[in-house]
Amino acid sequence: MRRYDWLKEIRRLDPERDYLRIYRITATHEFPWDMTRALELALYRTYAVPSIGRLLAETAELTDRTQKRYDDTALLLDAVVEHGFDGADGRTAIRRINQMHRSYDIGNDDMRYVLCTFVVVPKRWIDRYGWRRLSDHETRAMATYYATLGRHMGITGIPRTYEEFAHCLDSYEEAHFGWDEGARRVSDATLDLMAGWYGPLAPVVRGASMALLDDSLITAFRYKPPRPAVRTAVRTALRLRARAVRLMPPRRTPHYARQNPEIKGYPHGFRVADLGTFPGRRAGTCPVPHPESPDPSTAPGGAGPAPGTGQTA
Repeated sequence: MRRYDWLKEIRRLDPERDYLRIYRITATHEFPWDMTRALELALYRTYAVPSIGRLLAETAELTDRTQKRYDDTALLLDAVVEHGFDGADGRTAIRRINQMHRSYDIGNDDMRYVLCTFVVVPKRWIDRYGWRRLSDHETRAMATYYATLGRHMGITGIPRTYEEFAHCLDSYEEAHFGWDEGARRVSDATLDLMAGWYGPLAPVVRGASMALLDDSLITAFRYKPPRPAVRTAVRTALRLRARAVRLMPPRRTPHYARQNPEIKGYPHGFRVADLGTFPGRRAGTCPVPHPESPDPSTAPGGAGPAPGTGQTA
C-alpha cells in the first residue's frame, strides 16, 4: 500500500451510504492518534458549559473515578465504530449510553451540543495537526455518522451537514460558556489524569495540554493564560509530528481506541454491557427500533477477548 491509498478508497465510496466504512477508515487507519486526542478535547470542551460541567461534578464520576470514566466513555464510543449500529456490541453500547444519560435531567440542547463537538473538534484538529486535511468525503461521512448516532440517542434537531454542526457548536459556546466551580474541578481532574499517564513528565504534559486550550476555555475555567512561546512550541511540535507521520507507510490494520495505552482499567478484557455506571432509576433503551436479537453476551462475538488484544471485540 502507498500513503494515499486509503484516501483513494474513501473517494470511491458514497459518504451518505458508506458513512460508517469511511469514518472507520478515517478513525482507525488514517488518524487514530489524532482522533483520540481530538475526541478527548471534544469532551473536555463540554465542561465549560456550566449545566454540563456542574452535572459531571455532582455525579463525581470525573472527579473521583476519572480513569474509569475516561475508559468507559472511550470504549462505548469505540464499540459503535467497530461494530456499527446494527452489530450486537454496537447496539449494547448505545443502550448503555442511553441508560446513563436518561437517568439524569439533561436537556436536548446540551445533548445536541455534545454531539456537535464529536464532529467539529476532530475536523478542526485534523485540519490543523493531522498529516493531511480531511477530505470532503470524510467530512460528510463524519457528519452523517454522528447524526445517525444522535438519532439512536433520541436527540432532536440534529444538524444535517458539517457546516450546520459547526454553526451549532460555535453559537452554543458563545451563548453558554461560563464559570462554574464544579466544572473547574472536573477540568482539573481531567488534566491531572492525562498528565499522570506520563509519570515524571506530568508537569510538562499538563502545560502542553493547557497550551492547546483556546482563549474561550481558558477564560471559562479561569486559568492563567499559557505563555505565547509555550503555545507556539506545542503547536509547532504537533505540526512536525504530522510531517513525520506523512512519511510513514499507511496503517494496514485498524487501530481501535480499546488498543490505546491510555485505557488502563480493563487489563483482562471487558464486556460492553458492563461498561459505565448503573444508576438506580430505570432508564430507556435505544429509541431506534431494531429486529429482535439474542443477548449480546451470548451472541457470536458479543463477549470475550479479541485475539491479540485482551479486550472485548
